[in-house]
Amino acid sequence: MTTLQTLHLRAIEADLNMAAQLLRNGQLVGFPTETVYGLGADARDGTAVANIYDAKGRPSFNPLIVHVPDVASAKRYVQWNNTAQILADRFWPGALTLVLPLRDGHGLSSLVTAGLNTLAIRVPNHGTALRLLRLADAPIAAPSANPSGRISPTTAQHVLDGLAGKIAAVLDDGPCKVGLESTILGLTPDVALLRHGGVESEQIEDALGITLTQSTPEKITAPGQMESHYAPKAHVRLDASNIEAGEVLLGFGTMNCDLNLSEHGDLIEAAANLFDHLHALDKTGKPIAVAPIPQIGLGRAINDRLRRAAAPRG
Repeated sequence: MTTLQTLHLRAIEADLNMAAQLLRNGQLVGFPTETVYGLGADARDGTAVANIYDAKGRPSFNPLIVHVPDVASAKRYVQWNNTAQILADRFWPGALTLVLPLRDGHGLSSLVTAGLNTLAIRVPNHGTALRLLRLADAPIAAPSANPSGRISPTTAQHVLDGLAGKIAAVLDDGPCKVGLESTILGLTPDVALLRHGGVESEQIEDALGITLTQSTPEKITAPGQMESHYAPKAHVRLDASNIEAGEVLLGFGTMNCDLNLSEHGDLIEAAANLFDHLHALDKTGKPIAVAPIPQIGLGRAINDRLRRAAAPRG
């Protein structure tokens, strides 16, 4: 891949227009959402989408999430249903991705769906992201803007650390507020929780009046299902009640540690800090021990990311 001069753009009108033009020209642009920074490309442009996989080193059997500015745009690409409408009314814009059957004549590159007949799609809850999507006037495929399998980026600097020279630009609008990827829900047609994320499963259950169970398909059907993912370069040890020689400790609640996800035991704060703290500890070059995180609310999503970060790597 040709080394590029990666532009560091700001969330001002001139730079937003430049970022939109780069996307329309088939270039890759990192941009902020409320969850993490995404690596965007026009989802209709097969070459641009292929460049996402190349820049990230992402396996081609791992599908991508498409970002659109509103429900009307989503309906151009997927077969909408009543359940999708209920969820969109409640959670969009927001950190919920819906996986729905593709609509005939959708016009998207098959690389976006990894050859599947379904599409993962969402409307982000971030003013700069929505402005960029409208200016680009295109469905934007955007996995997290980091090398595949590594820690997700929650600042523009994280994006540059991992992808400078491989992408055209990153649009900087400060740190992500949620700091954890979107929840993914399959609607094909039965409701299935495919990934914990920024919307708590209890909120979805309340909206639909059902009890969710997490689906564990034999093959990858949505983004974020790879067993080893979100991983630092260093070894990660979970549920650490003590720190071993040579380790650094990622804490939670009142405790002595190197960095604390939330001294007050606040899971929302912990989710927002997770990837930034992992980036910082990974730079020490030492193994990372992680204190136990409660398996409730956003703790389920945090533990999911930590389990994948600690999984054996191929």
